[in-house]
Amino acid sequence: MAGAEGRVAGRATDGLDELVDGYCRWLLEVRGLSPNTVRSYRADLASYVSWAERTGRDGVRPTHKELRSYLAELGRARYSTKTVNRRLSALRGFFHWLVREGVIEGEEASALASPKVARTLPRVMSDEDVVRLLGTCDTDDAVGLRDRAFLELLYASGARISEVSGLSTADVDLRSAQVSLFGKGSKERIVPLYDAALRWVGAYLERGRPSLVRERRTDALFLSTRGNPMSADALRTCFERHVVRAGLDPSLTPHAMRHTFATELLDGGADLRSVQELLGHESLSTTQIYTHLSVERLKQAAARAHPRS
Repeated sequence: MAGAEGRVAGRATDGLDELVDGYCRWLLEVRGLSPNTVRSYRADLASYVSWAERTGRDGVRPTHKELRSYLAELGRARYSTKTVNRRLSALRGFFHWLVREGVIEGEEASALASPKVARTLPRVMSDEDVVRLLGTCDTDDAVGLRDRAFLELLYASGARISEVSGLSTADVDLRSAQVSLFGKGSKERIVPLYDAALRWVGAYLERGRPSLVRERRTDALFLSTRGNPMSADALRTCFERHVVRAGLDPSLTPHAMRHTFATELLDGGADLRSVQELLGHESLSTTQIYTHLSVERLKQAAARAHPRS
């Protein structure tokens, strides 16, 4: 990286774009992050590069005060606290990599305090909502079988939509009643599946998927009507279509199924460590939000049922 260091010696932002490119390649090839995740990092860093160019600041060796100025600009532009924190996180990772590669000797981003985010509980679905959603699939045809299998698998595994889109037929083991999911950083985890999900996935594999396969052979689990692997966006659109058919809140997303999965497990007596492993969370603190949600659901149930409430 010595050559890269030399390129930033001229104009304040000379070489910054190339360094960002190098960092994103490292995230993809070494860290093993998904292309979608790397695109998000690149977009967040592009905001910083644009700021450095507009203001004439040294984007590779900014001072603590200059970085605070960048964050202040984001605040004046009324970006949400969540967005500001995400962009700050991207900057910290980028500068840590620059130090690691020997481009700079030290950095100031780590000393910046993250804006506090208002704590909100995840959105979950009720049992009635899930039943209504599943009931919108016409299982007499291949597409209906596919959609029912997709929704059942989503609910049974607590998988992220990106993880479901990456599944192959070999990742679902009907005999062992489990699915292999590949999460962030390509980390694999095994999640057990309940009988109903196994039946619908099995029915789709037997009677639905063969009708969707076209000339182009693929081992992707979920296929479009043209026989192509369904992307995360395509599966998200599918989910939203069934939400509308069920007459549910149109703001519901596939992640609500993941939140519901986690909360149901904790309500059923599962320990926090097990839920962390099933969700693929790196930190237990990320999983702990569901304990608050579980308690909140108990409070709501008590409020509805207690005669003095």
